[in-house]
Amino acid sequence: MTSAMDSTPTPSAPSVVTSFVALGDSFTEGMSDLLPDGTYRGWADLLADRLAARTDGFRYANLAVRGKLIGQIVEEQVDVAAAMGADLVTLVGGLNDVLRPKCDMGRVCGLLEQSVAKLAPNCGRLVLMRSPGRRGPVLERYRARMEHLFSHLDALAEEYGALVVDLYGCDALSDPRMWAEDRLHLTSEGHRRVAEAVWQRLGYPAESDWREDLPAAVPPHWYARRVEDLRFTRRHLLPWIGRRLTGRSSGDGRAPKRPDLAPLAPAVDRGRYPAPDLGPLACEDTP
Repeated sequence: MTSAMDSTPTPSAPSVVTSFVALGDSFTEGMSDLLPDGTYRGWADLLADRLAARTDGFRYANLAVRGKLIGQIVEEQVDVAAAMGADLVTLVGGLNDVLRPKCDMGRVCGLLEQSVAKLAPNCGRLVLMRSPGRRGPVLERYRARMEHLFSHLDALAEEYGALVVDLYGCDALSDPRMWAEDRLHLTSEGHRRVAEAVWQRLGYPAESDWREDLPAAVPPHWYARRVEDLRFTRRHLLPWIGRRLTGRSSGDGRAPKRPDLAPLAPAVDRGRYPAPDLGPLACEDTP
């Protein structure tokens, strides 16, 4: 998988990034990069930590809330973020809409354009993303919609001077071992790689190869896969179906974890984020 953005030159590293605002849904909230205290970290927090380590007085807001559709992101997050006037803004949204059985792609693309048009002139640098997709039948079912969405993002980036990070074009991020038990969110290693991808797209020197393939692994036996399928169905699929049937969302009533553009001390000073224990990367199939 390749992107038209692959050939776009990487910009010079910003001399100073003093503030960062992240918008979106569960991907940007940080699910499923779980911390020992039960909260989620995620790629945006990891990126903020790196930026905070470079700049005294660095400020960070994360407005993302799990389950949000693009219309809700527009209503609840875009104007708030634009008013903050941050040096860096990231916007990732629309995929929750795309993965629903019925989706008005024209409306989704229109709302994304409305968001970009609002944010781009009110921040120093706007970053958009072509989201990763987990290898399997779910990706194949919605691939056409996703690529439609991503082509629109590419066009918006060119028109408004935004950057695009092409996660969709990275084979390693489509590997099922990069995805959590719910098969919808990245593991801690996946989030670490996304943070590195954005870091490099901003022009900072590479600290690792975020595109590096995982080592070869022997798939589990048929019985182990079926046990995992049953666990996935009970813990994740059935509750998701229940929410859809009742019109509920996992983000209902949930506030953003960092609603204000507030000072963020580097993680090394906070002592908040120990290096994650990734453990063995198990291989699994999509149901």
